[in-house]
Amino acid sequence: MIFINTGEKRLSPVDLDSYKPLRELVLEAIREAIKNGVLKPRERLMEIQLAEELGVSRTPIREALRKLELEGFIVMVPRKGAYVADISLKDVADVFEIRAALEALAAGLAAERITDEELEEMERLLVEKVEAISSNDMDKLVEVDTKFHEAIYRASRNQRLFAIINNLREQIQRFRSTSLSYPGRMQQSMQEHRDIVEAIQSRDVQLSRQLAQEHIENAEQSMIDSIKKNGLPWA
Repeated sequence: MIFINTGEKRLSPVDLDSYKPLRELVLEAIREAIKNGVLKPRERLMEIQLAEELGVSRTPIREALRKLELEGFIVMVPRKGAYVADISLKDVADVFEIRAALEALAAGLAAERITDEELEEMERLLVEKVEAISSNDMDKLVEVDTKFHEAIYRASRNQRLFAIINNLREQIQRFRSTSLSYPGRMQQSMQEHRDIVEAIQSRDVQLSRQLAQEHIENAEQSMIDSIKKNGLPWA
Protein backbone atom coordinates (compact mmCIF):
# COMPACT_ATOMS: atom_id res chain seq x y z
CA MET A 1 0.00 0.00 0.00
CA ILE A 2 1.23 3.50 -0.88
CA PHE A 3 0.48 6.32 1.55
CA ILE A 4 -0.19 9.85 0.31
CA ASN A 5 -0.02 12.75 2.73
CA THR A 6 -3.43 14.37 3.11
CA GLY A 7 -1.94 17.84 3.29
CA GLU A 8 -1.58 18.60 6.99
CA LYS A 9 1.58 20.43 7.96
CA ARG A 10 3.91 18.32 10.08
CA LEU A 11 7.35 19.85 9.47
CA SER A 12 8.54 23.12 10.99
CA PRO A 13 10.27 25.79 8.90
CA VAL A 14 14.07 25.57 8.98
CA ASP A 15 16.06 28.21 10.81
CA LEU A 16 17.29 30.45 8.01
CA ASP A 17 19.57 32.28 10.48
CA SER A 18 21.51 29.11 11.24
CA TYR A 19 25.23 28.99 10.45
CA LYS A 20 24.69 25.76 8.49
CA PRO A 21 24.18 25.79 4.71
CA LEU A 22 20.52 25.74 3.69
CA ARG A 23 20.84 22.42 1.83
CA GLU A 24 22.21 20.80 5.00
CA LEU A 25 19.37 22.18 7.14
CA VAL A 26 16.78 20.84 4.71
CA LEU A 27 18.50 17.46 4.48
CA GLU A 28 18.62 17.13 8.27
CA ALA A 29 14.98 18.19 8.67
CA ILE A 30 13.64 15.62 6.22
CA ARG A 31 15.96 12.89 7.47
CA GLU A 32 14.89 13.45 11.10
CA ALA A 33 11.22 13.44 10.09
CA ILE A 34 11.72 10.02 8.49
CA LYS A 35 13.75 8.65 11.40
CA ASN A 36 11.16 9.87 13.93
CA GLY A 37 8.22 8.48 11.97
CA VAL A 38 6.71 11.86 11.10
CA LEU A 39 7.10 10.89 7.46
CA LYS A 40 5.86 7.31 7.21
CA PRO A 41 7.28 4.36 5.25
CA ARG A 42 5.84 4.29 1.69
CA GLU A 43 4.55 7.87 2.00
CA ARG A 44 4.87 9.96 -1.13
CA LEU A 45 7.07 13.05 -0.74
CA MET A 46 5.86 16.08 -2.69
CA GLU A 47 8.56 18.67 -3.41
CA ILE A 48 6.09 21.58 -3.39
CA GLN A 49 4.59 20.61 -0.03
CA LEU A 50 7.97 19.99 1.61
CA ALA A 51 9.23 23.35 0.32
CA GLU A 52 6.17 25.11 1.71
CA GLU A 53 6.40 23.46 5.14
CA LEU A 54 10.15 24.06 5.49
CA GLY A 55 9.93 27.60 4.11
CA VAL A 56 12.43 27.11 1.30
CA SER A 57 12.48 26.81 -2.48
CA ARG A 58 12.24 23.49 -4.29
CA THR A 59 15.96 23.44 -5.19
CA PRO A 60 17.31 22.42 -1.75
CA ILE A 61 14.39 19.98 -1.43
CA ARG A 62 15.41 18.32 -4.67
CA GLU A 63 19.06 18.17 -3.56
CA ALA A 64 18.05 16.67 -0.20
CA LEU A 65 15.90 13.99 -1.81
CA ARG A 66 18.77 12.93 -4.07
CA LYS A 67 21.07 12.62 -1.05
CA LEU A 68 18.45 10.74 0.97
CA GLU A 69 18.03 8.30 -1.90
CA LEU A 70 21.76 7.54 -1.75
CA GLU A 71 21.50 7.09 2.02
CA GLY A 72 18.62 4.64 1.62
CA PHE A 73 15.94 6.79 3.29
CA ILE A 74 13.82 7.26 0.18
CA VAL A 75 13.23 5.54 -3.13
CA MET A 76 12.63 7.26 -6.46
CA VAL A 77 9.92 5.61 -8.54
CA PRO A 78 10.10 6.43 -12.27
CA ARG A 79 7.27 8.75 -13.40
CA LYS A 80 5.79 8.71 -9.89
CA GLY A 81 8.24 10.54 -7.64
CA ALA A 82 9.87 10.08 -4.24
CA TYR A 83 8.61 7.81 -1.47
CA VAL A 84 9.84 7.13 2.07
CA ALA A 85 11.68 3.83 1.93
CA ASP A 86 10.33 0.80 3.70
CA ILE A 87 12.76 -1.27 5.75
CA SER A 88 12.45 -5.03 5.53
CA LEU A 89 13.98 -7.53 7.93
CA LYS A 90 16.31 -8.44 5.07
CA ASP A 91 17.38 -4.78 4.83
CA VAL A 92 18.11 -4.73 8.57
CA ALA A 93 20.11 -7.95 8.30
CA ASP A 94 22.07 -6.62 5.32
CA VAL A 95 22.95 -3.38 7.13
CA PHE A 96 24.06 -5.19 10.27
CA GLU A 97 26.09 -7.75 8.30
CA ILE A 98 28.16 -4.96 6.78
CA ARG A 99 28.23 -2.91 9.96
CA ALA A 100 29.49 -5.81 12.10
CA ALA A 101 32.52 -6.20 9.85
CA LEU A 102 33.24 -2.47 9.72
CA GLU A 103 32.75 -1.92 13.47
CA ALA A 104 35.19 -4.77 14.10
CA LEU A 105 37.70 -3.09 11.78
CA ALA A 106 37.22 0.26 13.54
CA ALA A 107 37.68 -1.25 17.00
CA GLY A 108 40.83 -3.08 15.90
CA LEU A 109 42.31 0.10 14.46
CA ALA A 110 41.31 2.01 17.60
CA ALA A 111 43.21 -0.49 19.74
CA GLU A 112 46.31 0.37 17.72
CA ARG A 113 45.83 4.13 17.45
CA ILE A 114 43.74 5.48 20.33
CA THR A 115 45.15 8.21 22.59
CA ASP A 116 44.95 8.43 26.37
CA GLU A 117 42.60 11.41 26.03
CA GLU A 118 40.25 9.41 23.82
CA LEU A 119 40.27 6.53 26.28
CA GLU A 120 39.30 8.97 29.04
CA GLU A 121 36.44 10.23 26.88
CA MET A 122 35.16 6.68 26.41
CA GLU A 123 35.32 6.09 30.16
CA ARG A 124 33.24 9.24 30.71
CA LEU A 125 30.70 8.02 28.19
CA LEU A 126 30.40 4.74 30.09
CA VAL A 127 29.53 6.72 33.22
CA GLU A 128 26.96 8.77 31.29
CA LYS A 129 25.43 5.59 29.93
CA VAL A 130 25.03 4.16 33.44
CA GLU A 131 23.29 7.39 34.49
CA ALA A 132 20.97 7.29 31.47
CA ILE A 133 20.05 3.67 32.20
CA SER A 134 19.43 4.45 35.87
CA SER A 135 17.10 7.33 35.01
CA ASN A 136 15.51 5.38 32.14
CA ASP A 137 16.22 8.35 29.87
CA MET A 138 15.91 6.74 26.44
CA ASP A 139 16.76 9.89 24.45
CA LYS A 140 19.93 10.37 26.48
CA LEU A 141 20.79 6.69 26.16
CA VAL A 142 20.57 6.79 22.36
CA GLU A 143 22.65 9.99 22.35
CA VAL A 144 25.39 8.51 24.56
CA ASP A 145 25.36 5.24 22.64
CA THR A 146 25.91 7.17 19.41
CA LYS A 147 28.76 9.19 20.93
CA PHE A 148 30.42 6.01 22.22
CA HIS A 149 30.55 4.42 18.78
CA GLU A 150 31.68 7.66 17.18
CA ALA A 151 34.55 7.80 19.68
CA ILE A 152 35.72 4.42 18.40
CA TYR A 153 35.44 5.56 14.78
CA ARG A 154 37.48 8.70 15.47
CA ALA A 155 40.13 6.67 17.28
CA SER A 156 40.47 4.44 14.20
CA ARG A 157 41.97 7.47 12.38
CA ASN A 158 40.10 6.51 9.22
CA GLN A 159 37.65 9.18 8.08
CA ARG A 160 36.24 7.15 5.20
CA LEU A 161 35.46 4.29 7.54
CA PHE A 162 33.80 6.76 9.93
CA ALA A 163 31.60 8.12 7.13
CA ILE A 164 30.58 4.70 5.79
CA ILE A 165 29.58 3.30 9.20
CA ASN A 166 27.65 6.44 10.11
CA ASN A 167 25.71 6.18 6.87
CA LEU A 168 24.74 2.59 7.68
CA ARG A 169 23.70 3.52 11.22
CA GLU A 170 21.54 6.39 9.96
CA GLN A 171 19.53 4.00 7.78
CA ILE A 172 18.22 2.09 10.82
CA GLN A 173 18.22 4.97 13.31
CA ARG A 174 14.41 4.99 13.47
CA PHE A 175 14.54 1.67 15.37
CA ARG A 176 17.36 2.50 17.81
CA SER A 177 15.28 3.38 20.87
CA THR A 178 13.02 0.40 20.29
CA SER A 179 16.04 -1.89 20.17
CA LEU A 180 17.65 -0.48 23.32
CA SER A 181 14.36 -0.72 25.23
CA TYR A 182 14.09 -4.44 24.49
CA PRO A 183 14.09 -6.29 27.86
CA GLY A 184 17.64 -6.68 29.17
CA ARG A 185 19.31 -5.03 26.18
CA MET A 186 20.35 -1.81 27.96
CA GLN A 187 22.29 -3.68 30.63
CA GLN A 188 23.73 -6.13 28.12
CA SER A 189 24.84 -3.27 25.87
CA MET A 190 26.44 -1.52 28.84
CA GLN A 191 28.55 -4.56 29.68
CA GLU A 192 29.52 -5.03 26.04
CA HIS A 193 30.69 -1.41 25.84
CA ARG A 194 32.71 -1.82 29.00
CA ASP A 195 34.38 -4.97 27.64
CA ILE A 196 35.22 -3.21 24.37
CA VAL A 197 36.83 -0.30 26.22
CA GLU A 198 38.94 -2.70 28.30
CA ALA A 199 40.09 -4.56 25.18
CA ILE A 200 41.01 -1.33 23.38
CA GLN A 201 42.75 -0.04 26.49
CA SER A 202 44.79 -3.27 26.60
CA ARG A 203 45.73 -2.72 22.95
CA ASP A 204 44.35 -6.16 22.16
CA VAL A 205 43.47 -5.81 18.48
CA GLN A 206 41.94 -9.24 17.97
CA LEU A 207 39.81 -9.13 21.11
CA SER A 208 38.64 -5.60 20.28
CA ARG A 209 37.56 -6.76 16.85
CA GLN A 210 35.79 -9.83 18.23
CA LEU A 211 33.90 -7.95 20.95
CA ALA A 212 32.83 -5.17 18.57
CA GLN A 213 31.49 -7.68 16.08
CA GLU A 214 29.61 -9.61 18.77
CA HIS A 215 28.17 -6.34 20.10
CA ILE A 216 26.71 -5.45 16.70
CA GLU A 217 25.39 -8.98 16.17
CA ASN A 218 23.62 -8.81 19.54
CA ALA A 219 22.22 -5.38 18.68
CA GLU A 220 20.89 -6.81 15.42
CA GLN A 221 19.08 -9.62 17.19
CA SER A 222 17.54 -7.21 19.71
CA MET A 223 16.39 -4.90 16.94
CA ILE A 224 14.78 -7.71 14.95
CA ASP A 225 13.11 -9.09 18.08
CA SER A 226 11.83 -5.58 18.90
CA ILE A 227 10.44 -5.04 15.41
CA LYS A 228 8.58 -8.34 15.59
CA LYS A 229 7.35 -7.80 19.16
CA ASN A 230 6.10 -4.25 18.58
CA GLY A 231 4.59 -4.89 15.19
CA LEU A 232 6.57 -2.09 13.55
CA PRO A 233 6.13 -1.81 9.77
CA TRP A 234 8.51 -3.55 7.41
CA ALA A 235 8.25 -4.70 3.83
